[in-house]
Amino acid sequence: MNMFLAAWRTSRYLPVPVIRGLAWTGGSVAWFMRGKSVTRLEGNLSKVTGLSGRPLRKLSRRGMLTTAAYYAEVLELPRMSGEAIDARVRMHNPEQFVAALKDENVVVAPLSHSGNWDLIGAFGARNLGPVTSVAEVLKPKEVFDEFIAFREGLGMTIFGHEGSATFRRLVAAANGKGILALVADRDLSGSGIAVKMWGHDARVAPGPAALAASSKAPLIPVFIHSEKLTGARRKAAKSRTGKVMVFGPVVRVPDGPKPQAVQSMTESWVAFMSEQIAAHPEDWHMLQRFGWIE
Repeated sequence: MNMFLAAWRTSRYLPVPVIRGLAWTGGSVAWFMRGKSVTRLEGNLSKVTGLSGRPLRKLSRRGMLTTAAYYAEVLELPRMSGEAIDARVRMHNPEQFVAALKDENVVVAPLSHSGNWDLIGAFGARNLGPVTSVAEVLKPKEVFDEFIAFREGLGMTIFGHEGSATFRRLVAAANGKGILALVADRDLSGSGIAVKMWGHDARVAPGPAALAASSKAPLIPVFIHSEKLTGARRKAAKSRTGKVMVFGPVVRVPDGPKPQAVQSMTESWVAFMSEQIAAHPEDWHMLQRFGWIE
């Protein structure tokens, strides 16, 4: 059985403090052993921050621990109450997002691999509107099916990442109501958009801008980072840490040919996301190959 699937099924019988402790220990051991995921994280964080040596190692340790905390929180989510979900999330500058969703029924929201996008999806479905997203098709299929069931249990609609067929389903969804939330900083399409990030050339997913250009929907990037909780909110959240949803500027579809519009809109949301990741690099869980153009 897949290791994560085994952990997923076992976790439902474990107390939450045990899950958190095991995740922290796993993240610490993985960082100490400095396997491939850690070296990739350090390579990515080095390009974001310019750090090297001991400062980079300290940052990568924080990054591995926030990644471990993400997995612990995902394992906890199925048993988390709606009140606890709401208490764990704080919105920063949501006014334009809420207004666009009210006026135009649908918003395309690019996300990065930061914070906890599953928790945010659950919060969004409860407090903002229907959430539709795309998930990488994992192997074995049993793992993918479990993840789909989990996210749909949180109130989201999830499509498997299957190329043009998935894009057509998203365009159809854009004719309805809600939030089309796409984790887009890592390109899985093979036809990524070339952009500048932290002074380096990279490719990101074309999906959000292409979807907005096809549907004429507004595009508003959302970044997620962690924060410490205190007082009544900490008690309600049943957690020492929460998440902040930072809403970026509204990006409208510009006039002109679609390829140029997609390029321009992608550069706009990437500029916001790059700034936010640089401010909170420990929350960027990029343990995989990123789309650097060497």
